[in-house]
Order: sequence, then structure tokens, then C-alpha cells
Amino acid sequence: ILVILVLCVSGMRAETARYSVPEEAARGFFVANIAKDLGLTKEELLARHARLVPEGEKQYLELNQHTGDLVVKEQMDREELCGQSEPCLVRFEMLLESPLQSFRAEVRLTDINDNSPVFLNKEIVLKMPESAMPGTRFLLESAHDPDVGNNSLQHYSISSNEYFHVYTQQRNDGGRYAELVLDRALDREQQAEVAFSITAVDGGTPPRSGTALIRVAVLDINDNIPIFTQTLYKVSVMENSSQDAIVVVVSASDLDAGTNGEIVYSIIQNSEENLQTFKINPETGQIRLKKPLDYEEKKTYEIDVQATDGGGLSTHCKVEVQVRDVNDNAPEVIITSLTSTLSEAAPPNTVVALFNVRDRDSGDNGRTTCELTGEQPFRITLLAADAYALVTSETLDREQVEEYNVTVRARDEGSPALSASKTLLVQLLDVNDNAPTFTQAIYTMVMSENEPAGRSLGRLSATDPDAGENARVRYALVLPPTGTLAAASLVSVDAESGTVRSLRPLDYEKVPAFEVTIRAADGGSPPLSAQAVLRVIVRDENDNAPVLLHPAPESSAAAELVPRWAPSGYLVAKVVAVDADAGQNAWLSYELAKATEPALFRVGLHSGEVRTARAVTERDAARQRLIVLVRDRGQPPRSATATLAVALVDDFSDAFRQLGHDPASGQQPQAAEEELLTTYLIASLCCVSSLFLLSILVWTASTLCKARVRAELPPPSPSCYADGDLSSDGVGVGSTGTLSPAYRYEMCLTSGSGRSEFQFLRPILP
Repeated sequence: ILVILVLCVSGMRAETARYSVPEEAARGFFVANIAKDLGLTKEELLARHARLVPEGEKQYLELNQHTGDLVVKEQMDREELCGQSEPCLVRFEMLLESPLQSFRAEVRLTDINDNSPVFLNKEIVLKMPESAMPGTRFLLESAHDPDVGNNSLQHYSISSNEYFHVYTQQRNDGGRYAELVLDRALDREQQAEVAFSITAVDGGTPPRSGTALIRVAVLDINDNIPIFTQTLYKVSVMENSSQDAIVVVVSASDLDAGTNGEIVYSIIQNSEENLQTFKINPETGQIRLKKPLDYEEKKTYEIDVQATDGGGLSTHCKVEVQVRDVNDNAPEVIITSLTSTLSEAAPPNTVVALFNVRDRDSGDNGRTTCELTGEQPFRITLLAADAYALVTSETLDREQVEEYNVTVRARDEGSPALSASKTLLVQLLDVNDNAPTFTQAIYTMVMSENEPAGRSLGRLSATDPDAGENARVRYALVLPPTGTLAAASLVSVDAESGTVRSLRPLDYEKVPAFEVTIRAADGGSPPLSAQAVLRVIVRDENDNAPVLLHPAPESSAAAELVPRWAPSGYLVAKVVAVDADAGQNAWLSYELAKATEPALFRVGLHSGEVRTARAVTERDAARQRLIVLVRDRGQPPRSATATLAVALVDDFSDAFRQLGHDPASGQQPQAAEEELLTTYLIASLCCVSSLFLLSILVWTASTLCKARVRAELPPPSPSCYADGDLSSDGVGVGSTGTLSPAYRYEMCLTSGSGRSEFQFLRPILP
């Protein structure tokens, strides 16, 4: 992760350090100790990676980071860099990092006298009429010296002669030109040509000079010279004027006739640049452009125009051309420093880039403004003239926008306005500022009872909008507090995938469900986390058989008493069972599996109540054995059986005999019942034919005998005994069998009988 360069905008330096160095200084020439001037130590220069950023494309200076010295990297020719402009400045910025700082500086190139004045023509031919009067002035071709100041051309001189002397004049732009002054009248008959040399001398030390030969041809008399309508023409031309556009028309007249009155116009070579820029029609005096003008290169031109008649007489005028600026240069956005990657945690006013705006135009055309296109969390701060900083205006969020294409637009105030744009790519580095988020607050998973360990129950999922390690989510179980049920020991969570697996088989009857807390943490530093609840439901399996509560499973058979007069639907007993399973695995059904007389009894499918299916008759066996099957609805189903021993009784004494005076037990050994049944079967098979008639006779006699006995007995005075009035050795009907103590019976006994009969009249319901 790159270190983010943060600096306060208010702490940036806006002052400009100024130095000077002579042109053509050798490589390594010492300019200044810039570190000392800026109050920086050598260690700071190295630690903060000081470097120079030139204003142009070429680097003429370099910084020694060990000493802080500013030295010349490459020789500089002032005339090549700046031409005639003064002062000639080489501008640069020194940038420091950690924190980012910028210092402006400029080096002025001082001119040295390395150029001599030069005449464009080594021989200058002048034609003068012999009638020229003493004191007449003749404009001479100027010498050119690219140096400036005192090193430029200062004065002219001519070699000794008896006719002329030279006079040095100065133009408005500071340039100097020579005028030849006639000292005495010429006489063509005495001397047809006068020759002498002219010398142009500059002001350097030592001075430099250039010479040319002047030949003055004395013409025959032509007593009228051309006269311009104006001695000075002032015009202004737009810099975007097309080539061959007319600048001005000069006009001169001559009173002579014939060839002496014919005027020819020409431009005097006072500057090579003028000859390359302007041309004149020798007949009409129209001055036109030979090439387009550029206000940024030169703002004013002075043209010397000469009008010559056919007799050789000439005169001159001056044309001053002012170039008017037009908005033909768009602003330039120059990036001096750029931080291409920025932390999303960077505070507002963090510097992203430093840049300059330059417009070569002048006035309103050169005044610029900067703006950002679109709605973005950045703004532009003005540091100094045409120096700006791009800073953040609000907090950033990489999860919303990962990178920004920031377009800086510079616009001038010309008409029409010109603009230029520069697009900067700023990428945001992620900071761990987002915790993982589960897709659900509560996850519910189902596992089967007794399912083997290692089975996958499902998968958890959490997402993190951060990037890289900050978005890598790992899962873990949150350990419960000490002393609580260690539900975390029942399942495991894969740290990478979030897959939940069981660690051991579970018993639904012990653990029907449990909850654990899952934590999802990212890989940031420090890590952020979130929690979710995992609820595991154990699905019941049919692994428990029904358990009998009544009759008790440890007893061999439960004894129940049923009176002989019991009608159909009479409640004999109630089988009660439970199943530890759940759902349909615990839904129980009851059925009669086996009975001595299956047609006599029926069992409620869901209630477990054993009732008579028909009325009890005398033919029914006194002892009945019932096996009730209790079955659940699981797959596969599980079952249990309950055995009931039912005694059909006529009176109270029969109950004693059949129960063996043990009303609490109410049971007979199964072996005795089976033996009695076998005896009955054998007797029935052996005596089926011989005893059939005898049994009818005995039954008839018994019936008649009972009727006679009842008739001879006195009328009974029955006594009713409630529950609890019987002696302790009697039959406890209320506490025997499977009936609830809430079932009570009304019974009547006749007094005075040792073996009194009893009859069940009706039940007393609570």
C-alpha cells in the first residue's frame, strides 16, 4: 500500500526564489544553495526526495540532494531561449514529499557579449543627386546584434571622408539605426562615387563590431524628390490575419516628370524579420503579410519604406504595425505532481495533484479559470497565480466508487472562450471499514436423529463489500459462557466455506433442538465481525417403542371384574401407554390382538378403552384373557402388548373364589387357565353326544330349584353399602382393576346369609 501524501494547503509556499546566472555558463556552474535559502537541511532533501520540475520540456538546472546546491545541467543560450525579450527567466518548481511541498524559483539569464553586430549586406549602394544640399539625411541599413542591454548595438561610425558623417538614432523599441548626413555638396563632375566603411559597435566589454562598405553614386540632378503623404503610418493588425492580407498602403508623390517622376517603393532592410514578415508592391505601395503574425512572439513591428523616383532620388517613411491579440491559444494544464492512488480513509483537504495553468494570450484572452466537470468529491484550490491544487472535498467510500476520472477544465476569458481539459485517474485503496454481513440473522437447519457424525447440515453465507484480505470472510463458532450446555460441541463450521457439519449422533428425546452463535470475521487489521444464530432442529426417528403405564408392565396380567349382566359397551378397563417419540411416531393406536372370546370385547382405536362388544351371557367363560396391542405410526412401526385377565362374576362370593381371596391381585396363573381350557375341550369332544341331553336336563332343574328357593325366602331388606363400608377382607371393588377411583358402584346384600349374593345395580359417576 502506497503511503498517502497529505499536506495542508495553507502550508504550501507561494513565494518565488530568484537567482541569476550568466548565459553560456558551463555544466556544473554553481547557481545557489537553494536548501539554505529555503531553510532545509541536507538530510531533509534526501529524506523528502527533493526534485526539480521545469516549466518547459527541457531541464537546464539540477539539484544536488547531498549538498542542496543548484547547478547548471546544460548550457543556456539567452538569445535562443528568449530572443530580444528581457528579462530572460528560466522558471522551475522544487517539490518535496512527506509532506508534499512546492517551492517556486526562477533563474534570470544575464546576457554576455557573445554576438557581434552584423550587416545583412556587406556592401551598401546609395544613389545621391549632386544637387543634394548639405545637411540632407539618408537612412542606412541597420546592423543586427542579438544581444540585449549594453551588449547590444550602441552606435555607428564611418571611416574618414570629406562628404559625410553618421548620426546614430534610437527607435521606440530601443533599437538603433544610422542616418548618413551630407556635410558638403556633391559634384558628380569632380567625383562620381564616394566610398567609405561603416562600423556598428556594441557596448560589451570588450566591445564587438561589424563593418560594411558604403558606395555613394552621385546622380545627375533631379531637383524634386518623392514626398510621402505621411512620415509615420500607424496601423494595427489582428494576429489571425491571413497570409497576403493588406496591412497598409503607403503613398508618395514626385513633382518631376518622366522617369524622374516615376516612384518605386521598397522596404529598407532594417530587420531580417521584417523582410520575412512583410512585402510591398513596388508600384502601388501596398504592404502585405508574407506569413501569419503571432502576438505572443512579437507585438510591434517598425518598417522603413523608401520611395525612389526614376532619377534616383528617394525619401523614406516609417510604418509602425501594432499586432492585436486574438484568443488563438487555449489554456494549458500542466500537471506537476499527481497521487494516482488514494486511501478511502483520506480526510477532506487531502492533496491529490498539483498543476499549473498557462495561456500565452494576453489581457482577458490570457486570464484563466479552473473548474471540475461532474459531481465528484474533489475541489480546486488556488495556491498562487496560475498554480492550483486538487484536493478532496469530502470523505471517500471505495465500496461506492472504486476510482474517479477527474477532469480539470481550464477556460480563458476571451471571446469566444477557449478551454482545455486534463483527465486524472484517481484509484481508491481499500480500508477495512465494513463488517461482514450474514444473508440471514437466523439460520435454521435440520438433522435426523441418530444421524452419523460428519454429515453436512447446510452452509452459512456472509458477504463483505471490502476488497482483498479485508473482504476474506472466515467463520467460527462463538464459545458459550462457562457452565452452559456446550452446544458448540455438537456441530462444527468450516472456516472458509461456512459448511456446517454434525460432530456426533443426537437423541431427539434428549436434545430436540439447540442454538449456537456463529461469528463471521474478515481479514482486515483490526478485523471486523458479525454474528448470526444457527438453530439446529433434530428430526425425530421412531426409535422408541410405546411404554405401558396401565396395566403396569411388570405384572403378568391385570385382573378386571365384569358382571354377568354387563350390557354392550360396558367399560371393562383402559389401557394407558405413552411414546417418547414425537409427531406421528408418538401417535398410538390400540387393537385387540388376542382374546379368549374375541367377539365379546372391543378396544377403542385411539382411547385404549376396553369395552364389551355385546352383552355378557351365561355361556361366556368366567375367565377371559385379553391381549391388547399398542402400536405407533412410525416407519417402521413399534409396538407393545398389555395382558388383561377378566373375570365374569354373578355375585360377591364368586368374586372371592375366582380371585382366590386376593382382591389386589385379580389374576390366575396362565398355566391353570390353559389346563382348564384343555379339560373342557377334551370333555366336550368325548361327551358331545352323550351329555348334550343331560346338560339340558341339569340346566332346567337348576333353574327350577333357584326359583323355588327365592320364593321361600322372606322379603329382603337390603342394605346399601357405600365405598369404604365393606370389611377389609371383602372385595375392594373401588380399588381393584384398571378403573379410576372415581368409578364407584352401588351394591345391595341380603342380611342373614353367610354367602349373600351381590348385584351390580349401576355405576355412580362423579
